[in-house]
Amino acid sequence: MQITLMQGILITLVVFICAFDKHMEAFMWFRPLVVAFFTGLCLGNVQLGLAAGAVTELSYLGLLTVGGTVPPDPLFAGLMTTVLAYTTGQDVSAAMGLAIPFALVGQWIGIATNTLYAGFLPGVDRAAERGDEKTIGRIMFTGQFLYAILFALAAFLSVYAFQSGIAAFVNSFPEWLIHGFEVAGGLMPAVGLALLLVVMLKADNIPYLLAGFVLMIITNCQNILPIAILAGAIAWVGYTNDVKKNNNGATVQEKVEEDYSDGI
Repeated sequence: MQITLMQGILITLVVFICAFDKHMEAFMWFRPLVVAFFTGLCLGNVQLGLAAGAVTELSYLGLLTVGGTVPPDPLFAGLMTTVLAYTTGQDVSAAMGLAIPFALVGQWIGIATNTLYAGFLPGVDRAAERGDEKTIGRIMFTGQFLYAILFALAAFLSVYAFQSGIAAFVNSFPEWLIHGFEVAGGLMPAVGLALLLVVMLKADNIPYLLAGFVLMIITNCQNILPIAILAGAIAWVGYTNDVKKNNNGATVQEKVEEDYSDGI
């Protein structure tokens, strides 16, 4: 299916807003699930957007920026997974595999803009010496705006301007290659979860992981929403217990300090 000019403009606007938010990380709109949902909404196929966003979000859960390491861009991954599935008719898993080069384009834009920001630092230093907060804010806003504009431009070219060439190129792939992308795309969510577990899995969390695994196997659940709600309830109970323990510990500490305040 073809993407119209109006749809391309709407998607470009979505990408601009999400890329601007990516710099602030205030609302997490740059995550694949959000980007894919709004992309599907612009294309008139919300179900496709949700399916593409869910698969891509799982794949990019554990990709973190550590030091100078910049992972493939999750915003472009969610965007192009939805767009490629829409324009080429491929399964979302295959589309996600095909979207990896576009995620690398987002990665390169991030690296290029971060390098360019080094030229802004002398101006920030001079403004800081003068105590000029407005100039510092203007320079920071300029960097964020430039980053979002570059993402929006790349999105417009990928989504609308070059859509026919991209779709023709993808459709020229032999069936075995498309199947390979589909298999790779199906494996990526498992890799994403494994990377996430490397970061957050602790000894205290292992029983919850095993309990959730057993529940999924026993119930053969096709809808994970009930288990997600149960996990949220368990997490809430654990959180409230931790808060009570911290408050009780602080109260005990205050009483000890009061008892020894007179030196006796």
